[in-house]
Amino acid sequence: MVSAGFDVAWAGRENWLICEGDAVMGFVSLSRDSRALYIRELHLLEAFRGRGAGSWVLAQMALKAQALGLLRLTVFKTNPARRLYQRSGLSVVGEEDCFWRMERVCRSS
Repeated sequence: MVSAGFDVAWAGRENWLICEGDAVMGFVSLSRDSRALYIRELHLLEAFRGRGAGSWVLAQMALKAQALGLLRLTVFKTNPARRLYQRSGLSVVGEEDCFWRMERVCRSS
C-alpha cells in the first residue's frame, strides 16, 4: 500500500518548518546514516524564494551535518535550485536518469 510506505518513510525523518516570525516559509525533511545528513525534501513557498531563506537553511544543514561529515541531496536535473545548492558548496557527485546526486563535505573547524 502506497500510503503505508509513505507513513513509514516519513516517520523515520526529522522534519522542520522554516519560519520567519509567525509566517511559515516552507519545510525541510532530513534523514541520516553513519556518514551523512540527507536533505530528502526542501520546499519554500514561492513568496519566500530569492530572499536568502534557502541559503540560510543550507548553511544550517551544513552545520548540522558536521558531526557526520557529509551533507547530501538528490535534485531533478531540471530544478533551478541546483544553482543554489552549488553556491552553497554542494557538488555533483553522480547522476541517475533525471537526477543529480550532490554532496558537501562538512567538518568542524
